[in-house]
Amino acid sequence: NIKRNIQKGDYDVVINDYEKAKSLFGKTEVQVFKKYYAEVEAGIEDLRELLLKKLLETPSTLHDQKRYIRYLSDLHAPGDPAWQCIGAQHKWTLKLMQDCKEGHMKSLKGHPGLHSPMLDLDNDVRPSVLGHLSQTASLKRGSSFQSGRDDTWRYKTPHRVAFVEKLTKLVLSQLPNFWKLWISYVNGSLFSETAEKSGQSERSKNVRQRQNDFKKMIQEVMHSLVKLIRGALLPLSLREGDGRQYGGWEVQAELSGQWLAHVIQTIRLTYESLTALEIPNDMLQIIQDLILDLRIRCIMVTLQHTAEEIKRLAEKEDWVVDNEGLTSLPCQFEQSIVHSLQSLKGVVDCKPGEASVFQQPKTQEEVCQLCINIMQVFIYCLEQLSTKPDADIDTTHLSVDVSSPDLFGSIHEDFSLTSEQRLLIVLSNCCYLERHTFLNIAEHFEKHNFQGIEKITQVSMASLKELDQRLFENYIELKADPIVGSLEPGIYAGYFDWKDCLPPAGVRNYLKEALVNIIAVHAEVFTISKELVPRVLARVVEAVSEELSRLMQCVSSFSRNGALQARLEICALRDTVAIYLTSESRSSFKQALEALPQLASGADKKSLEELLNKFKSSMHLQLTCFQAASPAVMKT
Repeated sequence: NIKRNIQKGDYDVVINDYEKAKSLFGKTEVQVFKKYYAEVEAGIEDLRELLLKKLLETPSTLHDQKRYIRYLSDLHAPGDPAWQCIGAQHKWTLKLMQDCKEGHMKSLKGHPGLHSPMLDLDNDVRPSVLGHLSQTASLKRGSSFQSGRDDTWRYKTPHRVAFVEKLTKLVLSQLPNFWKLWISYVNGSLFSETAEKSGQSERSKNVRQRQNDFKKMIQEVMHSLVKLIRGALLPLSLREGDGRQYGGWEVQAELSGQWLAHVIQTIRLTYESLTALEIPNDMLQIIQDLILDLRIRCIMVTLQHTAEEIKRLAEKEDWVVDNEGLTSLPCQFEQSIVHSLQSLKGVVDCKPGEASVFQQPKTQEEVCQLCINIMQVFIYCLEQLSTKPDADIDTTHLSVDVSSPDLFGSIHEDFSLTSEQRLLIVLSNCCYLERHTFLNIAEHFEKHNFQGIEKITQVSMASLKELDQRLFENYIELKADPIVGSLEPGIYAGYFDWKDCLPPAGVRNYLKEALVNIIAVHAEVFTISKELVPRVLARVVEAVSEELSRLMQCVSSFSRNGALQARLEICALRDTVAIYLTSESRSSFKQALEALPQLASGADKKSLEELLNKFKSSMHLQLTCFQAASPAVMKT
């Protein structure tokens, strides 16, 4: 009967029959019964071996494991089958993890690039502890990468990301039952009541001895999980000697910040699921360390990628100027940074139990430097644009915002920009960046809890101001030098001599031409940016007044007529550009006048006044641009 029931798998019946046989014939001295009982014991020994073999088979369900352990307990199997089962399950889990890596690497060699559909997230049979993970991961994926989750998503997943997903799922499919098996081992629920009573003291002793061993098993699984993920995503963080077992991935391209953020979310959910099993935190700390390293890496990669994106912004400059003298470039720059910071919000923000990514000074410094680099890359873009050869610029689509009432259609769609106009546009953008964009970006960094914002702002502002000043000096040189250079030849045209000249009939042509050229500069600047007019005109006037002063001081002597002519021209220029005078230009005009003899009589003063009025009246229309109120403080 016992053999027949063993073959049928009716182990409960077998155990019951065995107990009866044992009570009836266990201590008999009758030979026939002894022989019968010996056969029973031999059959039971075979059953013990069979049950132990089934117990140690993998894969196996927790239900079957508990059943076989209870049978072996009832059959008083020697040793500690429950602990043997825990050990076998531990080795099986480690093997599955290593096989997972090797399977993905083989797949990668067969299909480089994106992986084949090995992630079937919907058809897995998951333990209940995975419910939270699968649901949240699905939601996160849908919102992060596509408007709705469709089957094409898994085809686009990079191999290493797919590996981490499968690996974490695998661990979470094994550990809950492994942990529950241990808990049942500890509290004795694995064993039958009779077996528990008979071997309680022995079992308690076993549990005490096994606690450290089990802790080492959990730690080994955690270490293997973390090292396999590090080997795939952070190979340089592996210790020497671990590379062969845990690394070896052929990395063709760096994972994007977006994918790293997705992986971080996956591992965070894995950590939450393991915490839900009530595994002690000290055993899971290694996962927190991994999450921190991945968060830091994600920030670095995202900021580096942002710098690359911003480097390409120069290609998007369309030179379309709005009525404030700006192109879309400053706005595009700010939006790129805002988008980058928003994508990092979930990575920078700490989940319960997580450390700040900025806790280490080294990380703070590296992130700060990357942020500075982003700002300086954009400044370099501006410099490139300001010096770009005309042939490299597509102006077929060029226009100025026609909503501006001040432009009078002076720039049309078929207009080609000159190098000076490009300089002005970049200068205008620089001014806006200094007053608005860079300050806005500092606020965005602060809002997202970045460190070293003051340093980022200071260094960036210094670089921007240095570029601004350089471009400004270049523009002034282009515009002021020709005007300054025309003064001396103009003054002495026709062999003019200050010591021997006719009574003045009015302001001479050289000065009128100089003023017309200054007006042309005004028009060019005004067309691009009204804000820049005072700054540019003030510097041009400084250059012209300085040259005029130098020329006056070089004259050895003036006749009465010469002195009156010189005073007329100096005063005409000074009065015309009065709203753009600075302390430097006022000083130059003063020095120029001091180089002249004083007016000899009241008649000369009256003549000077009449000639000045005549000049202002005759050139009233041309000089209108110098009569408007100065809209901004003159910054030179």
